[in-house]
Formats: sequence, structure tokens, C-alpha cells
Amino acid sequence: MEETAINHKNIFYPPGGILMWIIIYLELFTFGMALIAMIYYGKQEPEIFHNSRLLLNSTYGVLNTFFLLTSGFFMVVTVNELKNKKQQKAKQYLLLTMLFGILFLGLKSIEYYDKIEAGLSMSYNTFFSFYWLLTLFHVIHVLVGLVILISIYFGIKKEKNITKIEDVEASAAFWHMCDLIWLLLFPIIYLLF
Repeated sequence: MEETAINHKNIFYPPGGILMWIIIYLELFTFGMALIAMIYYGKQEPEIFHNSRLLLNSTYGVLNTFFLLTSGFFMVVTVNELKNKKQQKAKQYLLLTMLFGILFLGLKSIEYYDKIEAGLSMSYNTFFSFYWLLTLFHVIHVLVGLVILISIYFGIKKEKNITKIEDVEASAAFWHMCDLIWLLLFPIIYLLF
């Protein structure tokens, strides 16, 4: 009877490594608990939360969802191109990944400016306390993700590419976490109340 070898590496070492996945799960747990708290307070103050949500520009939210999902798509293509040893194409797709991340931050900045100009600060009410805390925490994650992607880009760009595919997969896992968190934030903040 012929025995087949099982590759345990995929089980014990997921793309990006186990430490990255521990970080991702902790971040998702943190955001999840904050969103549960927001929903709880939203049920305590339904009128305030509903009226406050109407002050948000859902078009910004939809566009930012498009930007992050498109960015995530290009990150998948980047990893695939690197696995196929197509370094030049991978660099181009990684630049597109970063471009859409920057577009997300640019539109978020415009949205923040509009909120500040309208006097909708963190202290305005409970809804906007959650809005600012959750979205700013997410923006910090996107900024960290971009710094990671920039370092990966310059590692790939070097003549002697010393960047390992595992490093690229770790950066992709972090970047996709930012996408996933936004996919949780967007409907709850912009559509639910």
C-alpha cells in the first residue's frame, strides 16, 4: 500500500505565519467587541444613532469599500505573480495595491475634514465617539499596512531580490485583514442605524 505524504506546513504555518494570524485574530476580536458595543449603545439610543448615521455620506463609504476591495484584489494578483516568478508584473500590481490604499486614505481624509467642519467631533454624541474611534483605528491599520507594502515593494525592486514569498504572504494577510475589518465597519456604521 502506497503512503502519501501530507504537507503539514499548510496546517501549522498558514500564509504569513502563525504569529501574523494570531495578530489578525486579536485585531478582529478587538474590532468585533467594539462593534458589539456600538450596536448595544445604538439600541439604547436609537434615535440619536439613526439621526447621526444620516449625517454620514454613504457614497464615501461605498467608494472606500470599492477602493479597499480593488486593492485587495491586486494584492492577491501580486502574490500570484511572485509565486509564478514574474517579479516585474508583481511590482506593478503591488503599486496598484498601494495606489488604491492611498485613494482610500485620501477619501477618508476628505470625509474627516467634512465631519470636523460640521462640528461632528468625537464628543458630539455616542455614535460619533464610536465612528471616530473605529474608523481612526482602522485608518491606523491601513497606514501600517501601506508601510509594510512599501518595504515589500523596495525589497522586490532590488536587483538581488531577497524578499521571501512568506514575507509577501504575511503582508498580504495583514492587508486583507484591513479589507475584512472595513467590510465589518461599513455596513454597521453607514447602513445599520
